[in-house]
Amino acid sequence: KVMQANGLDERTNLLVEEYSTSGRLDNITQVMSIHTQYLESFLRSQFYMLRMDGPLPLPYRHYIAIMAAARHQCSYLINMHVDEFLKTGGIAEWLNGLEYIPQRLKNLNEINKLLAHRPWLITKEHIQKLVKTGENNWSLPELVHAVVLLAHYHALASFVFGSGINPERDPDTSNGVRLIAVNNFCVCDLANDNNIENASLTSSNFGIADSLSELEALMERMKRLQEDKEDEEASQEEMATRFEKEKKESLLVISGGICAFPVPFSFDDEIVSTDVSRYIEDPGFGYKDFARRGEDHLPTFRAQDYTWENHGFSLVNRLYSDIGHLLDEKFRMVYNLTYNTMATHEDVDTTTLRRALFNYVHCMYGIRY
Repeated sequence: KVMQANGLDERTNLLVEEYSTSGRLDNITQVMSIHTQYLESFLRSQFYMLRMDGPLPLPYRHYIAIMAAARHQCSYLINMHVDEFLKTGGIAEWLNGLEYIPQRLKNLNEINKLLAHRPWLITKEHIQKLVKTGENNWSLPELVHAVVLLAHYHALASFVFGSGINPERDPDTSNGVRLIAVNNFCVCDLANDNNIENASLTSSNFGIADSLSELEALMERMKRLQEDKEDEEASQEEMATRFEKEKKESLLVISGGICAFPVPFSFDDEIVSTDVSRYIEDPGFGYKDFARRGEDHLPTFRAQDYTWENHGFSLVNRLYSDIGHLLDEKFRMVYNLTYNTMATHEDVDTTTLRRALFNYVHCMYGIRY
């Protein structure tokens, strides 16, 4: 119900183009095709970084994708890029584990784990160590390409988990996708092996009445916040005060054993499988809340000190041509994407909620605005 008729045509064209290019339609593409505009930006940037001319050889690109996905235990992405690694001429022995790969690839382990779990700890020394003179050093263009791949697949692992995407393994369906009606079901069932018949997804199971009342309260709060914002723009001092207040309140909530949002995945949560562990070092290293009780000097990263618009875009475009434009388009697309709906409500200005989610995710990773 989200898309108009012309949107469906656009979606079909995109899927046909992707199939003709790669010879397959993976479940990520099919689920993401629900958001046609974003899918187009996503496919263009991913195709460029994996297949087009760039500083890194093709097998390196797919092995780096494997290393990134392994930090989040995303076996779906690992298996996908193991296949691609071999198809592009990768050395099969490398798939036995990190001890079989070149030292320069091993040297990415530190920045890979920091980017995945605690990016606020990254310093210029980490970069200097990788590009210092020596036989295993990285050139700056190579390193930019590698870091773009790492960040891309760290983020994509979240999409895979959040959408409930499973491997394409059902031979009786097209590309493993069950062709089902989605009237009352989560769209993620389009790309997994859920048994719809046994799911018993009825209205009562989801507590729709409670959800609707929460939705109304949320919409009312959004409206009130928007009105307050229009009445008075907060000063820098006021914003700093609000940040400290929110920080303290969030600490109280989390320390009390109640968390309104899931925190990023940590390896402490479950045992790492053998297939995943071979591609990572320091498996015990995971997400750790940067805001600890009693700490005055939090290791936050101020977004104003280094922004994508003023610094990142020009840097990556200079060292890895055109990827800056593709990433910028993707970032702008997802930042502004909305259908102006909330449940059955239409013509809703969702800006406040979308910005709150955007800032919350960054805050979890130590990025402060």
